[in-house]
Amino acid sequence: MSLPALQNSGVLYRRIVSQFPQDISLAFAYGSGVFKQSGTTQGQMGKNMVDFVFAVDDPVTWHTMNLLQNRKHYSFLKYLGPKQISSIQNDHGAGIYYNTLVPSNGKIIKYGVISTDSLIDDLLHWKTMYVAGRLHKPRDANFPHPLPPHPPVVPSYKSSPTVLAWDFRMVIGEDKSKVSNIVKDNLAHFRILYSNILQECPQVVYKPQQGKLEVDKSPEGQFTQLMALPRTLQQRITRLVDPPGKNRDVEEILLQVAQDPDCATVVQQGQNGAQAGYRMSFKLQPPVPHPCLCDTSQITTFGS
Repeated sequence: MSLPALQNSGVLYRRIVSQFPQDISLAFAYGSGVFKQSGTTQGQMGKNMVDFVFAVDDPVTWHTMNLLQNRKHYSFLKYLGPKQISSIQNDHGAGIYYNTLVPSNGKIIKYGVISTDSLIDDLLHWKTMYVAGRLHKPRDANFPHPLPPHPPVVPSYKSSPTVLAWDFRMVIGEDKSKVSNIVKDNLAHFRILYSNILQECPQVVYKPQQGKLEVDKSPEGQFTQLMALPRTLQQRITRLVDPPGKNRDVEEILLQVAQDPDCATVVQQGQNGAQAGYRMSFKLQPPVPHPCLCDTSQITTFGS
């Protein structure tokens, strides 16, 4: 879902995207060059780099055409050819290849190329959460696209900054107030982004006027939420809970966790543990909290 913000910029973004091979299944722009952050003037924002992600069905073919059209965008890797570039893209890191510091239409942009299959896998299973994490935040997309089926965030300012709070860049090299700056000026966009998901989730009663959720914390409700979590997080939870050598199936383990009064703590430990592994790459975004993980001061529970 493309947001109504920066509608005047849509023409510019389409013009930029038109300079690339058109076999793109999804293109979206994100970051401080697209959505204003608190404390940033329009003039400052205009100088920020604009970040794009292009999802393509066939990376080898796309890089082949892009090397013909935009060879100067690539580093020395252009000499290795499209097959090797695609191999590096698919087999390392988060499955995305970036060209950066590219001048285009009076802007400086960077763009990442990811296979459509890898993007869908990351959205559904949070394998790395690098690209999927960018679709959890406001962005300007060229056409509607899938969002993860997990209702992931409490749309109130006090808890929303947890979306980005574990980013490694918050520890080294970034403005410590960046999270708050992103949320303050874009809270309405976060609400638009998640409103339909929250309203359609049977385990959540969403009260947008109050900025609160009512989440079903009964064992049955928590089990349903646990079964809807991304596969990567489910696997991490099972490794935490299941003793070595027991080898119970995931459903049995999650049923046990759902009946634990400390269910949220167990899931949070799984989320933190998985993120610790991601942080080793120094570049991956954290998963967005599921309602059963969120700040309970912002949540009214029922069924307990």
